[in-house]
Formats: sequence, C-alpha cells, structure tokens
Amino acid sequence: MQPAGTRYAPESFDPIMVDRESPIVPADADPVDPPEPKPAPPRGDAEDGRESAETVAEPRPLPRPLRLALRIVGGILLALFLAWAILYITKGRFLKGTFERIASSNSGRDVKVAGDFQFYFNPINLKYVSEGLTVSNPAWAGTGDFFAAKRIEMNVSTLSFIWGGRRINTLDLQQGAIDLAWDEAGKRNSWTFGEKDGEPLDIPLIRKAIVAGTRVRYRDPKMAVAATVAIDTVKATDEKFDNAIRFRGEGVARRTPFTLWGALLSPNDTVAGGRNQLALRLNAARTRADITGTLPGATQIEGADLHADVRGENLADMFSIAGIAVPDTRRYHLRSALTKAGNEWRFTALHGTFGDSDLAGRLTVRMGKPRLFLDADLQTRSLDIVDVGPFIGYSPAQSASGDVVVTAKGRPRILPDAPLRTDALANFDAQLKWKVARVRAEKLPLSDVTLGLSLDDRLLKLAPLSFAMARGTVTSNVTINARDPAVVTDYDIRLSPTPMGTLLAGFGVEQSGTSGTVKARVNMRGTGNSVRKSLASASGRIAIVIPRGTMWTRNVQLSELDIGLFIQKMFEKKLEKPVEINCGLIAFTVRDGIAAADPILIDTTKNVMLGRGGFSFRNESLDLAFRADGKKFSLFSGQSPVGIGGYFARPAIDVISPELLGRAGAGVGLAAAVNPLAAVLAFVDVGDAKSTDCGPVLAGAHARAQRDTKGRPRDDVGRGTTAKSEDGKRSREERKEQRKKFLGIF
Repeated sequence: MQPAGTRYAPESFDPIMVDRESPIVPADADPVDPPEPKPAPPRGDAEDGRESAETVAEPRPLPRPLRLALRIVGGILLALFLAWAILYITKGRFLKGTFERIASSNSGRDVKVAGDFQFYFNPINLKYVSEGLTVSNPAWAGTGDFFAAKRIEMNVSTLSFIWGGRRINTLDLQQGAIDLAWDEAGKRNSWTFGEKDGEPLDIPLIRKAIVAGTRVRYRDPKMAVAATVAIDTVKATDEKFDNAIRFRGEGVARRTPFTLWGALLSPNDTVAGGRNQLALRLNAARTRADITGTLPGATQIEGADLHADVRGENLADMFSIAGIAVPDTRRYHLRSALTKAGNEWRFTALHGTFGDSDLAGRLTVRMGKPRLFLDADLQTRSLDIVDVGPFIGYSPAQSASGDVVVTAKGRPRILPDAPLRTDALANFDAQLKWKVARVRAEKLPLSDVTLGLSLDDRLLKLAPLSFAMARGTVTSNVTINARDPAVVTDYDIRLSPTPMGTLLAGFGVEQSGTSGTVKARVNMRGTGNSVRKSLASASGRIAIVIPRGTMWTRNVQLSELDIGLFIQKMFEKKLEKPVEINCGLIAFTVRDGIAAADPILIDTTKNVMLGRGGFSFRNESLDLAFRADGKKFSLFSGQSPVGIGGYFARPAIDVISPELLGRAGAGVGLAAAVNPLAAVLAFVDVGDAKSTDCGPVLAGAHARAQRDTKGRPRDDVGRGTTAKSEDGKRSREERKEQRKKFLGIF
C-alpha cells in the first residue's frame, strides 16, 4: 500500500484491469465527465449467426399546437357535458326568463310562458315544454295573440335545428289557438316575424303528433277571405295515424260562404312509408269539390298524390271564391289529378263536361307576386254552340233556352250585356290555349276552333281566335284593355274566301248552282265593359266582299222583284239556272255605334243591286232597303226596294214597299185615264243600270271611290242611302228621321 499523496506509476497498472483503448489520465488532471458510450453497431444474423439486440425508441412528445388544441376540445366537451348535465337535471327551467326575453326581442312580439317551462337535451334531441305559452300579434293586427296553447311539448331534431331545418319529431299540442292574418295591403302577415314582407306559410314537418282542441283562424282582407277551422283530435305514431285527423271549418270568400270538413285517414294495413290518406270536401256557391289521395306526411303537401272531383252549376262560382274571373258555364263536372310542386298547384289529366260539351287538358295555378298566374292547355272534341254563349256574355240560362231579352219598351235584344269583371282581372294573369275539333251548331258549320288567350295586368288579348266556317277560316284578334276604367276593345276579324252555298245552307239556301264566295273583315274600336256597350260606342268599318261567282237564279230574282223574268224562267223550268255575279260589296261605316251602308253594291250579268240604310248597335234596330236595276229591258219589274226592318233578334222583311204601292197607284191612274194596257208602263224597266268597275268593289272601297266600267263616279251609291231627292241627295228630313230611328236607346 502506497503512502498518501503519492502518485501511481505507469508500470503499476495491471494490463488486465485497464482498457487498452482508454486514455490515460494523469492523476493531477482536472476531473471531466466521462465520455458517453458509443452505441454498438448493429450486427446482423448473417454476419456472426448471433441474435440481434432489439433497440426500444423513446416516445416523441406531441407538437405544442396539437397539445393545445386537444386541451381546448377537451375543455369544450367537458363544458358541454356539464351544460347538458345541468340542463338535464334541472330540465332547463331556469332558462324561462331568458327564453321569454330572447324570443320577444328577436320576434318583435310579447312572448310569455305562464306555467311550467322546460328546455334541455333528451338525450341528444331538443326537448321543449311550456304551459300557458302566448305569442302576441303584431301591432297592425290588433289585440289578441298570434299563438296560444294550454300546453305544448316538442321533440326537435338537434341537427335540423342547428342547420335551420324545421323537423319536429314529436308534437303534443293541447287547446291551441293560431291566428293567421294578412294586413290590408297584402304585404305583411302574422306568421312572418320581424319587419320584412310576409312570406308564404311553411308548416314544419311533423313526424308524430297528438293535437286536441286546436283552432286555426285565417284572414286575408285583400282577397276577402276569412275562415276558421277546428281540429278535433290527432294521434300519430311512426308517421301513421292511429286515429283519423278530423277537422271542420267554415268561412267567407268574396262574400261567398263556404264550409269544409275532412280527415286524414291512415290505416296501418294500407299506408306504408308514412304516407297519409286525405279526404276533404268543400261546399260553396252551388259547388262541391272532393279532394282525395295521399300526403307524404301529415303536414307535407309538396309532392302529394291527390285527385280532385269538382261539380256545380257554374264553373265561374268556384273560381270567384279565389277572385278569378272566368266565363259563366252551364252545369259541369270535372276530374283531375292534383299535386303541389313549389309554388304551383298542378291539375293534370283533367277531363269532364260542361253543358253538352266535353273538356280535357291541364291547368296550373302558380302562386306568386304581384298576381297569381293561370296556365291552361285545353282540348274539346265536341262543343255545343249553346255552351259558347256565356263566353261572350250570355247567361247560361239564356244560352240554353235561346230566349230573347225584351226591354221595358218591348224591344227585343240579343247582344250580350254581361259586364266584364275588371276588378277580378286585376287579381291574376293568364295564358290559355284551347282547341275545339267540332262545334255543334244548327245553322253555322263551325270546326277547328283555336283560341289563344293572354292576360297581363288587365290587358286581355284573344289572339289567335280562329275557326273554320263553311270551308273558310275566320281569324280574329281582339284586345280588351281594362287597365283604365273606360274599357277599350279593338276588334279585327277576318273571313277568308268562303263558299256562299255552304255558308248559307243552314238558312235554307240551296247549294246547287251557287258557286260564289265571300270574304269579310270587321275592324272597329269601342268603349264599354260589355259587348253591347262596346259595340254601341264603336267606330270603324265592316266590309263583305263577293268575288266573281254564280248564284241560284231564284235568289236574285226575288230580291229585285222582276216579276216578268221570274215567271218566265219558272214556266221554262229554268228556275235553277245560275246567274253570274261579277263582283259585290256589302260595306258599312260605323260611327258611335251606328252603321251606314257605304256602299251596298252587287253587280251581276243582268242587274245591279243597290242598298241603302243601315243598322244600330245602340238599340239593335235595322233599316235596310235593297233595289235591283236591270241591265236589260224587262216588261214586268217592281223596281222598288225590298225592306229589312225590325231588330237583330226579330228582323222583318217588307216586299210590299211604299215605292211598290206608289207604282201600283200610278198604274191604276194610267189605266183609268189612258188605257188599261197603259198600267203596264208603271212596271217597265228600261234596263239602264250602269255596270260596275269591280276593282274598287273587290278592294272594299268606300262609296265615294266606286266607279262604273267607264271610270265615272257612281251617283247611285252614297253615304248610307240610294234613295235620292230631286237634287240627288238625301233630304234633311230623311236624314233626321233615320238618325232618330237609330238613336233610340233603351
């Protein structure tokens, strides 16, 4: 053992105890940390056949941001759990005051809960219970509550609630009262909260419900609708109602009382997937409507599969409840499929009858602003002419019976006087297409009717309005402007060349030997809210043009009362020999409802037929006279006008005119003073009629533009008359008398 303070000599080291690779540190050197051992290099099994040692890596710590995020999430979950636990234990009753305050502030209404209040998660969905809940009406709706219930309990889907959905899993409503109302202007309603304009009523989707003793009231002053509906009982499980939902209500629409009642019927053995059977009946104004089918849910109408069966005395009654004006009809019965898509009610596969006519097609009612919109595409195979009467203003009863209205002064009247419902036209717009294959009419051969109707803010257009008549075509364009109180109507009606024989066959005229054609145009404008008032004030022109053709002899001979030629042809059995027509024009200039002949001129190979007078839309009177001047000498000719008088409804033909009686008197005088044979001279026609230049005639020109074949102005046609005084003009007394006759208003 070496003494203290001595140092070891190098030779004193035991080579066995010392690592040869370790550095030798002198004893007096400063102490240092021992070097870290180097890790042993890995040795594979293939190198020395020895088993490799496994190295266990130490876990790395999570990044600081992630650790912070996890701590925040954990805190939130813990807070939510604590909040859930507190709400679940307390049922959220302590939130009653907060609920009233927040609900009142956000809705702008007074929201109060008189009794128990609960609001909590159970366990995930929201559970809400309140007793004595009241929500006041907006100030403009007056006093009272928008909603009140003795008790309401709901289970609401939390996710649906968060994302703005409105799905109610279960609802228990006891003795509820709901007041749905629009303001006078139709801009705000009681179920739209806040200061924004009123939105359509959107009922939440309710999957399971129990509702009892609930009353719903609806008011819409602008549409003049008020109704109250009471729900008796509702009990539902798993979207299938164990008991029927029965409801009953009554109200008034457009001063028309109505009643409704129905039920949701969903027996479990017939309903699958939560679809509910609906049965609804509505009675109003001689109309019964039955709606049946299935709903996707108890409160869901979108995509419903329904069927409508509507019948009544007059189709206009049903539409009037909604403030929509349609023409009157006779008794009707219509069926259709019915569904709702968005803001549209769609009536498809529509079919039925009105009067003695059939009807099919589709109808869409689109709810929107500023007006609702009707879009219809209809077809009729066979239309009875009587059923058309109401479309132009005849009442259904009058159209069916054919009765003529007689005024207090005993004058008959046939022009329709039903007023246009301009107030109702302001409530809706419309687009209509209607095609009629055949029209059943005793005297008018009508077919292939096409009606296009458009209504845009009280501007009504009937274009095109066309139909085939006696192998011709009538095309009309009628515009009714009801935007101003003075309703203005423009008439533009055209008749393409039509065979006269076919056209007049229904009036007893034989077609054999008649090959003449006619074409016509009516162009007028009138003011008034009915057909009669509009025509009574109308001004314009009416023209009927007859191009070259032939007509059965008897028709012409009777019109000119050429007794000699008529008897001669009758004895020679040439009664049906045609007379050739060169050209003809029957035209009237209309001023303030009075039509004057301008001109009436028909030129044939043997005579020239002239007309004078006119008619009045004001009192529907007729005052026409026709006279035929021969182009050839005739021994026996009346040479006097054939008069047509009376009224549109009851015309009268006068073949014994004053002129004819005057000629007979002159003949008697000549026979007494000279010789009996001299009486014949009073009936001789020297045949000096001037042939007509057909150019102005076929162009429908006025009387002043008419010429003879030599280009000279005609002096036998004038302003509504061919009767002349000594100076070739109508006397003042005659003009006053004719105007007095036409101006009789009743």
